[in-house]
Amino acid sequence: MKVISLNVGGIKQAVEKGFLDWLKDQDADVVCVQDLREKTWKLGDAIERPEGWEGYFFDAEQDDYAGTGIYCRRLPKAVMTGLGFELADREGRFMQVDFEKVSIASFLMPSGSNPAEKKLFMEQYLEFLTKLRRKRREYIICGTWNIAHRTLDLANWQDNQFSIGFRPEERAWMDQVFGPLGYVDCLREVNTDADQFTYWPDAGSQRLRQEGWRLDYQVVGPNLRRAVKKAWIDSSVNFSDHAPVIVEYDI
Repeated sequence: MKVISLNVGGIKQAVEKGFLDWLKDQDADVVCVQDLREKTWKLGDAIERPEGWEGYFFDAEQDDYAGTGIYCRRLPKAVMTGLGFELADREGRFMQVDFEKVSIASFLMPSGSNPAEKKLFMEQYLEFLTKLRRKRREYIICGTWNIAHRTLDLANWQDNQFSIGFRPEERAWMDQVFGPLGYVDCLREVNTDADQFTYWPDAGSQRLRQEGWRLDYQVVGPNLRRAVKKAWIDSSVNFSDHAPVIVEYDI
């Protein structure tokens, strides 16, 4: 199974830059997208159901803001939206599709422009992740977590130790996810190279200089650790200021 996660920074803007042609050429089973910034009813069939794909979407209540989606090659058994708390659900920040052996989710963490709101979101989301570990299903959670976990995951980290997305409390929260809770960072499971970035605040010059952040992840439970066979970031894809994270699983 090949899964791709991409923050599109506005689905219609990405389409104007060639997203649908790129999607058509992907030899993937599932493509998760985040930050759609558009209502589903405004997408049209070409975006909702591109040739060879079936799309599912979860809108934010606010216009031109947030939202998540999942493109599938084959029909899932079920589609679910929301986390059960207002901060996530009113902004369309989590949805999942269920297949026979695994559920795949598309996730968008708040950026942190409102630190108190992000802190509360993280607390509530950690409760959800704790409950998820008790379920008898395997999960692949794809998306923008908006936190660079380690110094390896951020260029010029010395100058950003108190920047949003790399604050000590945010990194400590990620330590809990990948520590006591037992979740696995798929990219770091098979790739420990430096300069593995998925986001560039200045997408032009910083991208060329590889001065970025790794804010996008694919995350699985410990039972799928050995299923991760290959993981990489395709920095050549330029539909937004994020790059896709691609993982191949033996499932």
